[in-house]
This record gives sequence, structure tokens and C-alpha cells, in this order.
Amino acid sequence: MKLAVVGVTGLVGSVLLEVLEETQLPYDTFIPVASPRSVGKEILLNGKKHTVVGMEKAIEMKPDIAIFSAGGSTSKEYAPRFAEVGTIVIDNSSAWRMDPTKKLVVPEINASLLTETDKIIANPNCSTIQMVATMAPLHKKYGIKRLVISTYQSYTGTGVKAVDQYEKEKEGQSVESPAYPHPIFENCLPHCDVFYDNGYTREELKLVHETRKILNDDNIAITATAVRVPVNGGHSESVNVEFKSAYNIDELRTLLSDTEGIVIQDEPSKNVYPMPLMAKNKNEVFVGRIRRDESIENGLNLWIVADNLRKGAATNAVQIAEYLVKNKMVGAVPSL
Repeated sequence: MKLAVVGVTGLVGSVLLEVLEETQLPYDTFIPVASPRSVGKEILLNGKKHTVVGMEKAIEMKPDIAIFSAGGSTSKEYAPRFAEVGTIVIDNSSAWRMDPTKKLVVPEINASLLTETDKIIANPNCSTIQMVATMAPLHKKYGIKRLVISTYQSYTGTGVKAVDQYEKEKEGQSVESPAYPHPIFENCLPHCDVFYDNGYTREELKLVHETRKILNDDNIAITATAVRVPVNGGHSESVNVEFKSAYNIDELRTLLSDTEGIVIQDEPSKNVYPMPLMAKNKNEVFVGRIRRDESIENGLNLWIVADNLRKGAATNAVQIAEYLVKNKMVGAVPSL
């Protein structure tokens, strides 16, 4: 099997390499792909050196799977070209997420929707993944009526430029081309991505629309506020849920405990609760502060934390690839 990573020299690309070294995903040929300025560089994976190639060369090599993490415009241009030569593209950008012809996949929830005809598969937004991973079993059991979400998102989610801004601000250096309109060091910015005319940011609306698509329910009422915070480790979310039916809090805890990929950390009397510092470099989604919302009927509050570069991006993409291999969907020829 030929496996390509497009955008291999970027922030998520580097984490993809880490995840690939930890996974059992089988491949015979690894193809690192990046922009022209990185072509010719050497990438180390599992003790072996691999030379970075450009897009055209990678397409000629016809990889079986290509994991894209190179931005929406790059994906829009090149993902269809990879698909034309038979490659299955797993895309980390927002380019295809709301395309009705493309699947938006969190493997633990809806990988079973994938078929042999799916050549471009969308990876959800980082903040969406950790939330829906927690919400899916609860929605199935109790029915979610409404979600109120507040996120506290690591600056690493913006990419290398934001990391550079943070590091320079931390050292007291000037920033010539900042990623944010205000300092991020020792600050919180209620400004994730661009603002729309309705006052919400693109990141906030991703949480609305992607959640409905993944949970396959357009009737869930959802509102969100996304905040960028000076944290290097992961995204945190305060989520308020209103269910359609009554629930038992102990049953709900057990349900989450038994959910694949979820780790419960919820002993506040012992100061045990999820924190991004502890979630860093881990693949699971951590849930705590589980408590009944006593202000409404069938209400629940919880706190959800995950490494945004891992489960929020690289890990989820690799898990999709693992599913494809396990179910022998790689190299499959669509039925005419």
C-alpha cells in the first residue's frame, strides 16, 4: 500500500508522522508531499528517510491513501486530482465538510457510512470531533434537544504562524506578521476564524453545522462561542446539554465510560478533572465535571478536553485510514 501525507512539513503534518509511528497502519511506500519550497527535504519516519515530493509527482505515484493537511484551497484544487487516479483522500481542511456528496467522519460514530465510492472523506473540525465523540452515545440514548457550547481553544489550532506569534510575545519580541489582531500571550480572544454578518465566527458555525451532519439530526438547536486561549496542549469545551428525555446520572456516566475513545476524569473532590496540559500528546477525549443542570428539565453540564492536533486532526484521520484498511476498502474499484 502507498500512503501519502500532503502538507507533511506543517504543524498537523508533523503530528501525523508521530501518530503514524505509533499506529499499526500497514503501508509499503510512504510519500511525503509538501509545497515547492519543501521539495527535496528529507522526512524521518520509523527510522527511515523519505524525500519530500511535490503534488504532481505524488499524483503520478498513485497513492492508495492520501491524508491532506495543507489548507482548504490546496484541497479543493488537488484532492479531486488524487481521487481521479484512484486515491482515497482523507482531508483535514474545511473544504469538503459540508459538501452533501462527502462523508464527514468520526470513526467511532459513523465510519460505517463509508462505501467503496467515497474517494474524498472529510475530517471534522477539531473542536467538533471531541464534542460529538462525547455527544453521540448520549444523543442515541436520550435525544439531544439543545447544545450550548463554549470553547477554550489552543493557539496551536491556528497553525505555525500562531505558534510563532505566541513564542515571540512570550520572549518579548516584536511580531511582524501576527496570526491574530491582538496578543495571544496572557490573553483570551473571543475570535476564532473570521466573523460573519450575524456576529458569529466561522469556527462557531462549524460546531453548529458539522455536529448536525455527523449526528444526522438537523433539528438539534446549537449555539456556540469560541475563544482562543494561550494554551499549548489542547482544546477545552464547556457544554450544556438539554435532552428530550429524562436521564439517570449514574447510567449516563456508565454510558460514557463504556464509549470507545472516551476517558472519564471526574472526581472533583480529589481535584480530578480534564485539563489540556494532561491531554497533550494523547489520542483520547477526556470528559469530566459531569453534573446535572438544575436550572432546566433534563439538563446536563460537562467539560470536554482533547489534544486538538491529535484526536482533533491527525489521530482521527489515521483512524479513518485504519478503518479503510481493516474493511478492505483501499484499492477498491467502485461498481459501475
